[in-house]
Amino acid sequence: MQSILGIETSCDETGVAVFDPERGLVADLVYTQADHAAYGGVVPELASRDHVRKLPGMIKQALDQAGLRASDLAGVAYTAGPGLAGALLVGASVGVGLAQAAAVPAIAVHHMEGHLLSPLLEERPPDFPFVALLVSGGHTMLVEVGGVGRYRLLGETLDDAAGEAFDKTARLLGLGFPGGPDVARLAESGNPDRFDFPRPMVNRPGLDFSFSGLKTHTRQLVARSTPDDHADIAAGFERAVVDTLVIKCRRALRETRFDTLVIAGGVSANQRLRQALDQALPGKVYYPRPALCTDNGAMIAHAGWYRRKEGSRDGQIAVRPRWALEELGAV
Repeated sequence: MQSILGIETSCDETGVAVFDPERGLVADLVYTQADHAAYGGVVPELASRDHVRKLPGMIKQALDQAGLRASDLAGVAYTAGPGLAGALLVGASVGVGLAQAAAVPAIAVHHMEGHLLSPLLEERPPDFPFVALLVSGGHTMLVEVGGVGRYRLLGETLDDAAGEAFDKTARLLGLGFPGGPDVARLAESGNPDRFDFPRPMVNRPGLDFSFSGLKTHTRQLVARSTPDDHADIAAGFERAVVDTLVIKCRRALRETRFDTLVIAGGVSANQRLRQALDQALPGKVYYPRPALCTDNGAMIAHAGWYRRKEGSRDGQIAVRPRWALEELGAV
């Protein structure tokens, strides 16, 4: 058997999946915690408790769906970082414990590598090399990808990530958490040209991002507006983020002389971003399916399979809440 069980607990999604290189994803379960919406953001202690509560049943269900016992697995992969320390420790403890009980390898996986490789799960996977835009609530970065584990950081956010800016804008507009989907829905009925929004750092060289100024601009605009203006504000804000990401992606492709872009992470599910990239780079953009954009166990099982081929195994319960992608070795 070559099946890998993947466990994802880096933040507020509990993900468990089984990946087999011949059969593909044979189980994929995600539980999205709802308690955090009342607080306007993720509460780490609540997230950890929910992972403890949900993981055992989800692992049993995933193995049952795959028609496997734990001892049939080729390994158990878990997210070791980056993420919330307590949440990561839950997944690491369960993953290492299950692996030891089943006498199979435990495989520590980098959360962002899971996102980066998730488009390879699709029927039309990209070929190496490519530029990857990893864009989520906690990360916005451009990475040169020469192969699995061969990563060079091209640029990253200097402050707020794009997803974080969406969440904060949603809060300003009185919307829910997480904010990205709600802002996108409100923007559908808005006029993106009514208000002027900046495109941060697009007129200076380099591939870094900054969204704090855009967030401040939005806050000031909301303060002098009425609820009747909110759809137009949401539309203008969303277009400003999309335009900024598209400009930087095109610049990264020119600088690397690559012709393929991969986009992954929660914000990659945004339909206006996908449409804008498809228009700017026709036939050159690869995405994971929407279900694989947010945090999930499938991407961890998949990345864990590559790491298992390399011979990676970890018998220690250790996590890295801060972990640079470039520190990973090549497969």
